[in-house]
Amino acid sequence: MSVLQKIYRILFFLGVFFIPFNSFEGLSFLGEFRNESAVLFFLPGSILLFISFLLGNKLTLPLKNFYFQIILIFMGWCIVATLLNPVTVYENYFKQTSGINRFFRQFTSLILSGIVLFAFYWNVLREMSISEILFFIRKVFLGSLIVASVYGFLEVLIIYFNVGGLWSIIELFNYFPFVNVKVFGDRISSIADEAPYLAIYLITIAGWMFSYILTSKGIKKFIPAFLVLLLTFFSGSRTGLVVIFVQLLVFLSILLFDRKFKKYVFIFLGSSIVAFSVILAINSKKVIAEVEEKIESLDFKSNLTDNVSNKSRLGIQYANIQVFKEHPIVGVGFGQQTYHNRFHYPVWATFNNYEFRLFYTDQYLTSFPPGYNVYIRILAETGIIGLIIFLFFLISVLIRCRRMIAESSGEKKILVIVLFVSFVGICINWLQIDTFRLYGFWIYFAIFIYLLNPNLNKENSLKKNTNIDS
Repeated sequence: MSVLQKIYRILFFLGVFFIPFNSFEGLSFLGEFRNESAVLFFLPGSILLFISFLLGNKLTLPLKNFYFQIILIFMGWCIVATLLNPVTVYENYFKQTSGINRFFRQFTSLILSGIVLFAFYWNVLREMSISEILFFIRKVFLGSLIVASVYGFLEVLIIYFNVGGLWSIIELFNYFPFVNVKVFGDRISSIADEAPYLAIYLITIAGWMFSYILTSKGIKKFIPAFLVLLLTFFSGSRTGLVVIFVQLLVFLSILLFDRKFKKYVFIFLGSSIVAFSVILAINSKKVIAEVEEKIESLDFKSNLTDNVSNKSRLGIQYANIQVFKEHPIVGVGFGQQTYHNRFHYPVWATFNNYEFRLFYTDQYLTSFPPGYNVYIRILAETGIIGLIIFLFFLISVLIRCRRMIAESSGEKKILVIVLFVSFVGICINWLQIDTFRLYGFWIYFAIFIYLLNPNLNKENSLKKNTNIDS
């Protein structure tokens, strides 16, 4: 391995570690990526990869892979759908941004995530063995989870238990890279900028942390999973609570139907009951009150009219559906949703809603409102054809993953279980976010393609023999 290869491999793992760190001011010239510290490692790594290629080293993309080809077809359709709307894309103008400019910015973000950075992930991972991928990525995620947990539990003590004396301690995190300490409200965000971003991070790593149950020994095998569950609970993210609960059910159901792993289901459930009982014994009134509050927050119907965030989300999703109804086949063009859906915002969503007044309809604020649902966004921007391509891709990946679980054994089986649980979580989470800028998804997609290449698996396994460390 050359010096350049060693450096960009280190940059890859640094980027993985810093995925959740986005509470700093950021770099404005990076656009959508400005507040994401991970890209500050992934982009230099990609540049070094290209330099390494110019110096004669190998740089590949899995162009012959069926699943990667579907992604390329989807990207191609995004261009075609936009070209089929030349007049409106040319005339679109909102928030000091033209439709053409918006298309290039959004498509660049897609290409950067799904081609440029994906190529970086792929070329790093393809040189590793299955053992190394499972061991190193999981260890790095565990490291970032430990940092997030220390910060998060300090927040819990300050917010929920009014331990003001911890302020001097939590402010020490201002010296940690890419972190600006801020504690307010009744939700924790830890090292992330806001609670929803913390939830996305926890959804991303949940499968990896659950997998410790299968490989570690003693009580410590449950600690990573419990950290994820506790941080999710105190984050107050309704989406996080639902998605990670589903991920946990998927993980346990896989184990339940596997004779080798079946016992871990009952051990985990028993440990959960014991842990909850201990927490309940410490402060039963406070714990019961918090559990009741979280249950009430999941009552979506009753929160719809009272919760500004819910009204905004549903209002924008409703508006995008109206755009789709007007342009059902090819949509209005990639990146063009806001130019059209702003004429369909329902009164029940905008009435007495400061988010629309201050953020979404303000012409002087150049940031565009999110679409809050990637599937509805695809419908509005690329039509039914675009959604069919994208759903075919996701469903195909999930089906293949599920089959691979039954076909695999040992470390490969554990890694496939991690991927399946992760993909399920990300696919559900896409019901409330509309960005393709999810590092975890593209890294997992690269691992998925790697596992489909038996020759690559065997070649790297012969070169390296790294055992899983608990």
